[in-house]
Amino acid sequence: MKKYILAAVMAVGGLVFTVKAQVKTSSQEVVPELVKQRETQKKAIISSYMGMKNGLVISDTQKTASSATEFSAALSQFKFKKLTLQQMNMATSARISIKALADQIAASSSIDDQRKNMEKLSEELWLIIDKLKPENTVVYQQKCPMTGVTWVSNDKKIENPYYPKNMLTCGEVTGEK
Repeated sequence: MKKYILAAVMAVGGLVFTVKAQVKTSSQEVVPELVKQRETQKKAIISSYMGMKNGLVISDTQKTASSATEFSAALSQFKFKKLTLQQMNMATSARISIKALADQIAASSSIDDQRKNMEKLSEELWLIIDKLKPENTVVYQQKCPMTGVTWVSNDKKIENPYYPKNMLTCGEVTGEK
């Protein structure tokens, strides 16, 4: 809580009065709005990631690119909070790398290139997913056992974004957060 003290000197009929007023800003008034804004940012990050994944499942390069652009923008606006210096450095490095991969996905018109970048992006995203997922949201790390590639999903149902034609349902849940 911040306190501001205003002091004023008034002269009335030869008498001098000192008037002090305190203005308080309560963190309780500001915090719910900031928490709500932060949760909205987290939802945008996860939603746009799922858009990329789902775009790859249906082999739609435009949908994947559009979602990658949204993901990159949402990730850029997000600020990490309550981390140690070491955690902040790791999370910031991961964000830079993830954003660069998302930008490459957005710029690519090749579904194969988009999938290759998504493999790397998904691995790195999983390392910091706890900091990015909204409250009361469960996400799953899924893996294709035949190829070893992973992705993040908001559903236990397997829809392999890397090999949807031949191995759409090939995969298993390997993690949950």
